[in-house]
Amino acid sequence: MQVTNVNLPITVVGRNVSVTDAMREYAGKKVAGLHLDYPKIIEARVLLSVESDRHISEIILFCANGIVIEAETTTPDMYASIDETMSKIARRMRKHKTRMLKSHRPDKKRRSLRLVSEMVFPAELPVEADAAVEPHIIHKEKYRIKNLYSDEAIMDMEMNEKPFIVFHDAKTDQLAILYRREDGDYGMLTPTAE
Repeated sequence: MQVTNVNLPITVVGRNVSVTDAMREYAGKKVAGLHLDYPKIIEARVLLSVESDRHISEIILFCANGIVIEAETTTPDMYASIDETMSKIARRMRKHKTRMLKSHRPDKKRRSLRLVSEMVFPAELPVEADAAVEPHIIHKEKYRIKNLYSDEAIMDMEMNEKPFIVFHDAKTDQLAILYRREDGDYGMLTPTAE
């Protein structure tokens, strides 16, 4: 039985640090040593950076079925950062597999989604900022909008620890934005043209 990934494309990149062969080999062995489990890994990226005495390790796994699992850790030692980040990745992969197995059991009765009443709160007007300071875009990235149900969107958000997700709601056939509220619950916005 095969338990490690064979010929997995692993990219190790350094920001504000030159990546040594030892660091590249260590990170590569850790990622390649992930057990072949669901979801199947297609590509892996390891981003290593140093900011003063903080060593940051970020690992992004691109998996089958459009699943992206990412984690980041900051410690005083680069190797410890890599180890901790790999632990987070392994936990998230197990969590994802467990959820998928629970939702696809044939003997399990299909449960309906929990309905939560919607509430509309008045929007507060922002306080005017200084006219001298002009906002500018500091980060751009391409964002693929997936066709998901709301429970799948929640699971995707939890896996990637993102504050929001934009998706095409498969149930209502509309664009939707799911976000994490300060109280720990989730909110969903559905844009409408008025």
